[in-house]
Amino acid sequence: MSHYLLFLRLSEVKDFEEAIPEEYRWGKLKSITDNKDLFDTYRELLATISTKSDNAAVKEIYTNASTTLRKPVNLKTLVTSIDAIDWYDDVEQDKIATIYEELLERNAGEKKSGAGQYFTPRPLINVMVELISPKLGERWNDPAAGTFGFMIAADQYLRDKTDNYFDLNSEQRQFQVYEAFSGCELVQDAHRLALMNAKLHGLESSIAMGDTLSEIGKNFKNFDGVLANPPFGTKQGGERPTRDDLVYLSGNKQLNFLQHIYRSLHKRGGARAAVVLPDNVLFEDGDGRKIRKDLMDKCKLHTILRLPTGIFYAAGVKTNVLFFERGQTETGNTDKVWFYDMRTNAPSYGKRTPFTRSAFSDFVTAYTGGVPLNEVKDAFDGSIDHAKRAEVQDERWSCLTREEIIKKNDSLDLGLIADDNYSSSAHTEEPIDIAREAADELKIIQAELNQIIALLG
Repeated sequence: MSHYLLFLRLSEVKDFEEAIPEEYRWGKLKSITDNKDLFDTYRELLATISTKSDNAAVKEIYTNASTTLRKPVNLKTLVTSIDAIDWYDDVEQDKIATIYEELLERNAGEKKSGAGQYFTPRPLINVMVELISPKLGERWNDPAAGTFGFMIAADQYLRDKTDNYFDLNSEQRQFQVYEAFSGCELVQDAHRLALMNAKLHGLESSIAMGDTLSEIGKNFKNFDGVLANPPFGTKQGGERPTRDDLVYLSGNKQLNFLQHIYRSLHKRGGARAAVVLPDNVLFEDGDGRKIRKDLMDKCKLHTILRLPTGIFYAAGVKTNVLFFERGQTETGNTDKVWFYDMRTNAPSYGKRTPFTRSAFSDFVTAYTGGVPLNEVKDAFDGSIDHAKRAEVQDERWSCLTREEIIKKNDSLDLGLIADDNYSSSAHTEEPIDIAREAADELKIIQAELNQIIALLG
């Protein structure tokens, strides 16, 4: 995988080359003229760099590293071509840190499977971050981190508001870089890319490798905020989580992740989350109903965004974003829930109709009660002004009280406007596990160099 080469090159560009052992730095590699010597050095690098580096992230990134390259001449060509790119161009600097995400996203788009689950559309990530409004000094987490896109977006949101943290003192900057953002990822290749992605964005975040629904997840708690898109589907064989601190143990991964997320928020007031979840979480009976009731008791579930179909790589998967705040008590925190329908009669998003930030403009207006977004960025504290929300005139925007939801057996599969082609009771599709068991497809990325050059255009 050329990701390892790119990381070495970018360690020089992004000024953290001291984390790389001197004999393996980019300048040393590119100076080797003999193809076989270069190939042997690179293979030695992959085998030993994790034991020679003192940097924790570098150690993890290169643990069990390997390459699909088999011909020394191909490695030499790749090194020469990567080195020839003007990485220091001011325009290109904005693209450098997203190369890993772009490469995998393009590959996933071609396959319509595999890496697709890791890529929540960036317009959706950005609007979730803006409306959940992270603050300096807060601790944020993604328990299903993928390539760490949510946390990087939250970090960038705060950097934009503080002149890249220039306005902070050294202690505050240290907190933001090392402690503010964390995550957990189950799949090794995605975990490796998350570490790379964080490092290239100037973060030294703690990103655990493991299953949040196992015992390791008990350590993820007392957060100010969570942003996540948990994996869809059921655990293999339908087995229950191995944790003993979850009250309702379901075979449905999203229900377990939802329960973990609201339990991981502190109860001091102001802790909040925005989570992407499929439709089955909204209507599933049994444990599903119990978990929704528990969520509405412990949290103020204030908004559900019904997302359009087709924005994720698995065709037909219907998804939503749940926005909620952890209460300081254990009961009675949800009094009403607002719904916004971006799904019914929505455009068919794809190559001809790209899914962009502008698609959310009406939803943002409704969510903020008509407050301009630039004011929301500066002053919005996460609290919801229901009176202003009620003044918004939009047929896609509706509200149900907790009492009305109870009468519907605590179902939250609500808020969709009338459409002859849609039946809210026709739940025939099974939740899809978007290739959590097919992570090996990440191993080979075709024509990586051509894609990089195309991205840098």
